[in-house]
Amino acid sequence: MPESPSTGPLPRDTTASVYSEKLWPALWVWIVVVGVSGACILVLAPISIAAGIIGAIVVFLVLVGALIASTPAVVVTPRELRAGRAVLPREFIASAEPFTGDEATAERGTRLDGRAYLCLRGWISPVVRVELDDPDDATPYWLVSTRRPAQLVAALAEGR
Repeated sequence: MPESPSTGPLPRDTTASVYSEKLWPALWVWIVVVGVSGACILVLAPISIAAGIIGAIVVFLVLVGALIASTPAVVVTPRELRAGRAVLPREFIASAEPFTGDEATAERGTRLDGRAYLCLRGWISPVVRVELDDPDDATPYWLVSTRRPAQLVAALAEGR
């Protein structure tokens, strides 16, 4: 670790992320946005073509803005896990397990505990289940969508 002449060892940067992922919508979601926007032209064409084009542009911009604004990030730092707006200090993480395919579907469905914190996106199949070890919290685990479950689990295990 580098040293400062007056204070000794410099503190480790605890804000740098170990893992970071934005849960952007899949390609098919963007295609649906374009299709819905295009349908506005047909709906408003009886009024005028100009109204249809303006309506399509407005609907497109609103839908794109809503998708961008609602896209959560999953970030692991040396001190915490952030999934969307929620923050979990890493000292309360007991374990993390990745699920893909039918197992991921079961985690999001039949095995889901209603007390769990969810950061899920329907267009992302794999999930990571983060078990909590906090006696003051009734939440048993977090279930987080991710396109890279193995890397997220490895990042959470790092430094434990």
